[in-house]
Amino acid sequence: MPAFEYQALDAGGRRRKGVAEGDTARAVRARLRQDGLNPLQVEEVREQTRGGGLTLGGRGISPLDLALATRQMATLARAGLPVEEILGTVARQTEKARIRNVLTAVRTRVMEGHALASALAAFPRVFPELYRTTVAAGEQSGHLDLVLERLADYTESRNALRQKISLALFYPLILTLVAIGVTVALLAFVVPEVVQVFAGIGQELPWLTVALIATSDALRDYGLWALAGLVVLFFGLRRLLRHEHWRYRYHALLLRLPLVGRLARGLNTARFARTLSILAASGVPLLEALRTSGEVIGNRPMRAAVEAAAARVREGSGIGRALEQSGYFPPMTVHLIRSGESSGKLNEMLERAAETQERELETRIAMVVGLFEPLLIVTMGAVVLTIVLAILLPIFELNQLVN
Repeated sequence: MPAFEYQALDAGGRRRKGVAEGDTARAVRARLRQDGLNPLQVEEVREQTRGGGLTLGGRGISPLDLALATRQMATLARAGLPVEEILGTVARQTEKARIRNVLTAVRTRVMEGHALASALAAFPRVFPELYRTTVAAGEQSGHLDLVLERLADYTESRNALRQKISLALFYPLILTLVAIGVTVALLAFVVPEVVQVFAGIGQELPWLTVALIATSDALRDYGLWALAGLVVLFFGLRRLLRHEHWRYRYHALLLRLPLVGRLARGLNTARFARTLSILAASGVPLLEALRTSGEVIGNRPMRAAVEAAAARVREGSGIGRALEQSGYFPPMTVHLIRSGESSGKLNEMLERAAETQERELETRIAMVVGLFEPLLIVTMGAVVLTIVLAILLPIFELNQLVN
C-alpha cells in the first residue's frame, strides 16, 4: 500500500499537511473527506530529482537528520521490534515532514514484502549506496541493530568532520572577502579623490603614484567588465568540469599541488578508510566493500586507483599492497592496512587508519588557517602602506621644493 503526501484544509480554513497510506490517491482523498478535511493536493511519496537534487516536501534530508533517524532505528531494533514498526515509530516521532514522508514510504514498501535495503533503494539520494549495502549485509547476518549503530556513528562522524572543516575555513574566507572589499574601495573611491590634488601642480609624479593612479583608473573603467569576465570564467570552468575527462585532469592537478594535494589526499583517504571499515565490519564481501568505498572518494584519480586496487585484490593481491602501487594513499594508511591483513585485524586497523587521517587532516587545516590569517593581515598592511606611500611621496617632494 503506497504512501501519499497530502495538503488539505480543515473546517477552520487552516492548511494541513501530512502523509496517509492508501491504495490510490482517490481512496486517500475519500478518507480525508471522511475526517472533515478538504483535500487540495494528494501525491504519492517518491523521490524526484529537480536540477540534480532531492525534493521531498520541498527540501532534502541533511546528514544530521539521517544520523538521528538511524540512531533511533538502531535503538528500536536492539529492542527487538519488527522493521515496519521501527519505521512507523521513528516516522511518528520526527518533527520534520520530509523525514516522516520518506520513512512512511519506506515502511509501505516493507509491508508490501520488500526487504529494508530494497525499500531504501527507492530513495537513492537520501540513502546512499553505502547505507543500503550495509543494511543489506545486516539483514542477511541478522545483526541489523549493530549495523544501524555503525551507520549512525559513521554519519555523525562524517557530519562532524564536515562541520569542523567548514568552521575552520569560515573565518579566513570572511577575512579574505573583507580585505578584497577594502582594497577595491580604497582604489575606486578614496584614491581618485586624493590624487586630484596633484592634477594641477605640473610636476612629474613618482612612479609609485603614477602606478597607483593607473590602477585606480583601470579599476573604475574596467572593473565591472573584469568582474563579469570572472563570473563567465567561473561558470565556464564549472561547466567544463562536468566532463569526466577534464574533471579527472583537474583532480590530478590538485594532487600535484604542494599543500592542496596533501589536504585532498588526507580527506579522501579518511573517507575511504572509514567507509571500508564500516562495510568490512558489517560483513560486506571485500570486493564489494572496496567498490562501494571507492564511490565515496571525490577525487577521480584516487577513485580510479581504488578500482585498480580492487582488480588486483580479485587476482589475489593484498589491499595494502594494491593501494601502495598507486602512490596516492599516505604511507601510514597503507602500513596500517597491511598490518591488519597480516594480523587478521583488518577492521580494527582500518578504523585506526581513518581516525589517524581525520586527526591529521584537522591538524593540517588548523595549521594552514593559523598561517593564513597573519599572512593575510601582513599582505593587507602592505597594500595599505603602498597606497599611503604613493599618496605621500608627491607631498614630500612638494615640501622639499618649497623649502
